[in-house]
Amino acid sequence: MKITTLVIFLSVLLTMPALTLAGVVSENDFRVETTQNLMNLCTTAPDDPLYPQAINFCHGYLVGAFAYYEATTSGPKGIKLVCPPEIRPSRNETIKMFIDWCKAHPQYMNEKPVETEFRFLIEKWPCKP
Repeated sequence: MKITTLVIFLSVLLTMPALTLAGVVSENDFRVETTQNLMNLCTTAPDDPLYPQAINFCHGYLVGAFAYYEATTSGPKGIKLVCPPEIRPSRNETIKMFIDWCKAHPQYMNEKPVETEFRFLIEKWPCKP
């Protein structure tokens, strides 16, 4: 009995680090219902099993939302809220700026991620009247 208990205890003890480190990202994060979900995807550790999917989803979400914004605000009747510089930073640089901004504004972690993205963009690159 003592040996069985010891074996079970050691088995649990040895697997605990794997359990506590496994998956900062969850399948639920891919629903991107909150900014926190998006941040989990965008900041996934490279050794996470879902890293490729998470990073690609992060980039696709942010770039797609901005591309949609640009399409809807183009033309003479478009009202621009975001005016990036002529020489734009790279996608990776911009996403890093967004991540850093989100870390500095934790009050938005439960908001819709597209709203948080545009809070950041409007603050970073407001259009001058």
